[in-house]
Amino acid sequence: MKLFGAWHWPRTLFARLALILSIGLALAQGMSFWLTVTERDQTTTSMMVSYIDREVTTSVALLDRMRPDEREAWLPRLARRTYRFVLGPGIAGSTPDEKLSARIAQAIEEGVGTRYPVTANAVPGEHDHLQVHLRLTDGTPLTIDFHPMSSLPLSGWLPFGLILQLAVLLACCWLAVRVATRPLAALASAADALGPELKPTKLSEEGPSEVARAARAFNAMQERIAIYTAERMQILAAISHDLQTPITRMRLRLDVDDDGERAGKLQQDLREMENLVKEGVTYARTLHGTGEEPRKIDLDALLESIVYDYVDAGAQVSMGSRAALAVTARPQALRRIVGNLVDNALKFGGGATIDVSALPDGRVAISVLDSGPGIPAESLEAVFEPFYRLETSRNRHTGGTGLGLAIARQLARAMDATLSLANRPEGGLAATLTLKSAS
Repeated sequence: MKLFGAWHWPRTLFARLALILSIGLALAQGMSFWLTVTERDQTTTSMMVSYIDREVTTSVALLDRMRPDEREAWLPRLARRTYRFVLGPGIAGSTPDEKLSARIAQAIEEGVGTRYPVTANAVPGEHDHLQVHLRLTDGTPLTIDFHPMSSLPLSGWLPFGLILQLAVLLACCWLAVRVATRPLAALASAADALGPELKPTKLSEEGPSEVARAARAFNAMQERIAIYTAERMQILAAISHDLQTPITRMRLRLDVDDDGERAGKLQQDLREMENLVKEGVTYARTLHGTGEEPRKIDLDALLESIVYDYVDAGAQVSMGSRAALAVTARPQALRRIVGNLVDNALKFGGGATIDVSALPDGRVAISVLDSGPGIPAESLEAVFEPFYRLETSRNRHTGGTGLGLAIARQLARAMDATLSLANRPEGGLAATLTLKSAS
């Protein structure tokens, strides 16, 4: 769309189709009007020339047969809209150069010139004004003064009729585009509604065959996705359940192992295995959404309770700015997200501060700040990928599984919120959760 980039080409398909069709209809209407008027003018000119040829010839013959004292009284009767007769030599001038004037002069010469020698000239200083000069049989000079009309005047109601016709065409265009794009809007809404909870919104399978086929395909796709996700959850749950038994047996056997150092290392490995299994299942469940229903909550009160829990455990966590706002969210999911961000801040920064701020667009931002080493700019998005760890900090010795941030982002998406990371200018990391305020 580079050709239209300078004037803000509309973003929606509805607006683009409506604009293209409206411009096309307006141009077609204008071209049709121009062709009609042009053909009308050409026909009018031809009729006028033919009419003048016959009328002027008859009028000149009539004046020639009258007595000289009667001619002056008949001149107004013989006058027409485009010409009049003048008893006299008229005004001299050059040869007519206007196309219409030249055509009329030629027609007069061909009609009247067979009996009366005629001359034609343009009147100086006036557009499309000519005079034809001749002498009657008694020698009286006669001038035919022409003001040719290239076209007939338009009716006063015609512009209103054209505007009304164009308005009807534009209304039909708008209706056609709306009918054509409505199924796409419904499809987009259904796709947006298919969130992590996988509660499909069935599309209506009525309408044109193409629309009905697309709706059936989309409905079938939603059902297949739900089935595949449920099967994956069952597999992960089965794996988790089956792994718990051998891990428990291994832990019991280690308890009776006499080699304390070796037993301690194996116990650590088993704890890591168990933690990895639990986190993996949790991540899979967040992909499938959460059964917790959203509710209206006092954000400051919820965050303060989280801070108190950490302070009671001896962690350096504090509450910074407050917003005194209510939000609609899932409380347990929000606790898990903020808790995960605080755990990361404590692990890699030694402390955490929670700030709450209201954004100009009506949303609320919850920021967890730390004073740690931060994250390389190229890895700020990569750390949200499952099992991704930074080599310099997140490794087995820190106890991380590489799923914490992935789980937090999935829970945020399930609440129609966004989670992002950014390095602070003064040092450290800012993890920001942005969600809608309560309406």
